[in-house]
Amino acid sequence: MSDRRRDNVLVTRPEPGASDTADRLSILDLVPVVAPLLTIRGRQTRLPPSGEIQAILATSGNAVAALPLSHRGMPLLTVGDATAERARAAGFARVHSANGDALDLAAQAAQMLSPSNGPVLLVCGRGQGKALADALRAHGFRVARRIVYAAEKVAALPEAAAAALRNDMLRAALFFSAETAHHFVRLTTAAGLADRVRGVQALAIGAAAGVALQELPWRDVLVAARPTQDELLALLK
Repeated sequence: MSDRRRDNVLVTRPEPGASDTADRLSILDLVPVVAPLLTIRGRQTRLPPSGEIQAILATSGNAVAALPLSHRGMPLLTVGDATAERARAAGFARVHSANGDALDLAAQAAQMLSPSNGPVLLVCGRGQGKALADALRAHGFRVARRIVYAAEKVAALPEAAAAALRNDMLRAALFFSAETAHHFVRLTTAAGLADRVRGVQALAIGAAAGVALQELPWRDVLVAARPTQDELLALLK
């Protein structure tokens, strides 16, 4: 591996998560190449009043901003620590992280909550949350699932990513979702840069993202031991 690519790591996740990951990479003395492949757009959605639910579940930090002040005294269960930190920063005081995936969050809800105490509110992105809602219902919960944001795909590979690939500047590329991984494959192929990933490690937060990335000729594809940012960044060591 050449010296010039030793410290450069591609960050493909959308903002504001991309900036958080970039900060974490800088602490590790790595150089972030920030090139989000998705743009988060909030959606106006009518939520059930806080008095009609017993708790809120959030699969992503992107959902936290959609929750009004009237709901910030509610217990909030999150899929991971990063979302929990974002919720606390937004004023939620009763926050609990499953530190895992959607099934871990469903299990946490089953341990902490009781179906007899009323419905739960699940806030998520467009096209997300159905498996979690099904798992919660299997535990006996009534679930109000609300779509509070959409992740819109960028039309072309960001120039920061394209330039880094053309110039063999990348040590690794980080992928936080299967959706992002699939889109990267499409955009990189369309840009005629698929062959330029041969010297790059692809690091995936979960198995589905790892499978999607196999369509490109990476140096190797590694999957985090657990679906958290800490475990994903641990692959860089």
